[in-house]
Amino acid sequence: MAMTLDIRKIVDSWPYEPGELSVRKVGGDDGREKVQMRLDLGLLQMEMTGRPDGQRPHGAESLLHHHLASLDSYRKRNGTDLGFELTAEQCQALRAEAVMYYHRYLSLFVLEEYEHVERDTARNLQALDLLAKYAAKREDRVNFQHYRPYLIMMNTRAKAHTALKAKAYRSALAHVDAGLSAIAEFWHALDEEEDGVDATEVMILQALRQEILEQLPTDPIAKLERALEAAVDEERYEDAARLRDQIRQQRRQAGEPK
Repeated sequence: MAMTLDIRKIVDSWPYEPGELSVRKVGGDDGREKVQMRLDLGLLQMEMTGRPDGQRPHGAESLLHHHLASLDSYRKRNGTDLGFELTAEQCQALRAEAVMYYHRYLSLFVLEEYEHVERDTARNLQALDLLAKYAAKREDRVNFQHYRPYLIMMNTRAKAHTALKAKAYRSALAHVDAGLSAIAEFWHALDEEEDGVDATEVMILQALRQEILEQLPTDPIAKLERALEAAVDEERYEDAARLRDQIRQQRRQAGEPK
């Protein structure tokens, strides 16, 4: 049988749903997993690791890795990074590459592959740092920087969900607080704190923070202290004495001062 290049059968077997982000993992002919995203006119297929399109520009994992290696070599030769620049064409290529990773980390978030989402968002944040510092033209230094709050938000969500999977609720909460601080610092640097307060990224993280707080296990000592306070207010002194004894016992077990 003649090989066909028509992907109609594949597309028809996976209907497109408007307004939905449809993604899946499939086994590749090379034995490696791929991630696919269904689009209205077809689908995207991406590698799970490395550059999403499977290419190795200049023999490196990605253009970002290539330019980071070039920067490192420049520093070793000159003892400084002063004078190292990225041309407008190089900046555009880095931005186009970042879009590939954007499609992949969105797909992986839907699949709850949170560690991979953290990896790809951290990678794109590194690309933004490189562009901001070394682009030869000012417009290339500032272009794409408005995506930084979104990247921080997605990176934070990935870290928090990884912690939640392990029931590490306080770690999840710490990740969200760190993400909110990083976004606030971004808006502060632009002297646009008021815009940042109502930013979508901030609202999403604040909602996640509330969800985590609702899942946070109650501190048994704090619970007993609230019950003690209520018993004293209601003049239930026998209950209050019993609760004091329980609090002392809990504190001894926790190694806290009485």
